[in-house]
Amino acid sequence: MGEPSFAAGRNIAMKVPPHQYDATVAFYRDVLGFHMLEEFAPAVAFEFGANRLWIDRVASVSQAELWLEVVTDDVDAAAERFQAAGVERCDEIEPLREGFAGFWISSPASIVHLVCTPADA
Repeated sequence: MGEPSFAAGRNIAMKVPPHQYDATVAFYRDVLGFHMLEEFAPAVAFEFGANRLWIDRVASVSQAELWLEVVTDDVDAAAERFQAAGVERCDEIEPLREGFAGFWISSPASIVHLVCTPADA
């Protein structure tokens, strides 16, 4: 198995507690005037340069968290590389759909990353 390659994905997820959700959505929509991506409704996503910024209401967080996406050409080799480097997997953080080629990791600074193939990004 070769070395996997990695690239930044298009998706950034902001996990927001319920008491901050409406004001956060309004900030990006009304104050900054970012274009809301209607095709993903009822999910809330905005154009964020070349990326998509998803705003998710999450009852289990007390403050906002940012989650990032990393795409790889080889999910299995990536998993091996992360394991060898002692990178913490956190697959229990959010279920992925059946057949999704990817998994969750946490950086040393506790930033959650979705690692997946470009097809699943």
